[in-house]
Amino acid sequence: MFAYASAETQVLGLVVARATGSTLADYLREKIWRPIGAEADANWLIDAAGQEAAYCCLSAVLRDWARLALLLAHDGRVGSGADARQLVPREFIVEATTVAPENLHLQLAWDAPGFGYGYQTWIVDPLASPPRRQFALVGVHGQLILVDPASRLVLVQTAVRRQAADPNLETLALWRELVRTMGTTARHGP
Repeated sequence: MFAYASAETQVLGLVVARATGSTLADYLREKIWRPIGAEADANWLIDAAGQEAAYCCLSAVLRDWARLALLLAHDGRVGSGADARQLVPREFIVEATTVAPENLHLQLAWDAPGFGYGYQTWIVDPLASPPRRQFALVGVHGQLILVDPASRLVLVQTAVRRQAADPNLETLALWRELVRTMGTTARHGP
């Protein structure tokens, strides 16, 4: 049975910080934020122990979230032509955004929006036929990043809800229609 637990993400953050000898913020800045060409610094909530809250609270401008979404849509690759670089191994991105056959219990981890679960990512419509790899990053106060790697289509929504809430079902309906109408042809090349 699947049960989302923020504490597990916090532990993962502690492991990454210890393994890299860096803070999460510095590691993110060096490995992802600068290479994607972020225009502004992101802000990360720090807990009482001086550790980033790995499970939440990373704030950035909309265009930088879109840059991150495009990195994910290109399966970890940034740039094009001779300037293209693989920042995150493609194999890892695909594995993280797909429900593994041995984890069938994750195919429908969140009924209402129709999400499965990968590695820190929500899998959109994992039971769709024919299958299509789509995934989301979901913030507790309405923030949402949706990615369709086949068409390289992304949607980024910022929001600030006073109360924690599930993803906006209207936004998900819009996303599904965008993918249906605009994401029909997979792009080729970088």
